[in-house]
Amino acid sequence: MASASRLLPPVPPPAAQLRGPRDRLAVPRLRCRAAAAASAASATDGAVLLKRGGPVAVAVREFVTLDELRAAVRLRVRTFYEYAVDSVGTEDYRKALADREFEALQDRISGKMINFQRVSCINGTVPLSPSLMSAEELCSTCKFVEDGEERVVVGSLDLNQCLWLPDELTGKRPGVNEDIQTRAYLSNVCVAKELQKKGLGYTLVDKSKKLAREWGITDLYVHVAIDNIAGQKLYEKSGFVYEGEEPAWKASY
Repeated sequence: MASASRLLPPVPPPAAQLRGPRDRLAVPRLRCRAAAAASAASATDGAVLLKRGGPVAVAVREFVTLDELRAAVRLRVRTFYEYAVDSVGTEDYRKALADREFEALQDRISGKMINFQRVSCINGTVPLSPSLMSAEELCSTCKFVEDGEERVVVGSLDLNQCLWLPDELTGKRPGVNEDIQTRAYLSNVCVAKELQKKGLGYTLVDKSKKLAREWGITDLYVHVAIDNIAGQKLYEKSGFVYEGEEPAWKASY
């Protein structure tokens, strides 16, 4: 039996995104074939090497403990919400957001939300080490302990196999004669700002594609803001193709 700090393997999960301030722009919908062959560059199942004063090996995998899940949620709040440093009540508000999303993410993963067949939280984590000390705030915010070792969540995303989604999220594939449950959706894709442009985002997405294939997924979707050029380049590199876009008023829902 799993220890109290571990979430028993669910009969998979759900997803809901943290909702930060929305851009007043159209939101492109991108699609890739989950069954496509993985690139040779990612054949090692996800470990990448980052350098901040020294090499740091990144483990990319499905979450293991609830402490890790909470650390992933804190990274998302840190990434998707920006506040003035001297704003009154900022830390209390961030904590409230993290607590709310932590509970919601647990519900999605444990199968309590009926719109989703399964959901997995995939994280990139590194051991807490001197090479990360220049990112002190990241380490203190997104740290967790596993088997006595202190680690830091530096990247995260959710893979969602959906029973139902609003029309603007469903996309054109699979077709009307195909099983809609072979479609999945990526959400909450983020990498700590201190470690961006080092290949971690690509590795997270690649790991999600491999897991999606294990689930029998044929088509994988993601949304990205039209002014998020770095995000668009990441998804294009990962094999996604442009399918359509929603106006801001629809994307806001």
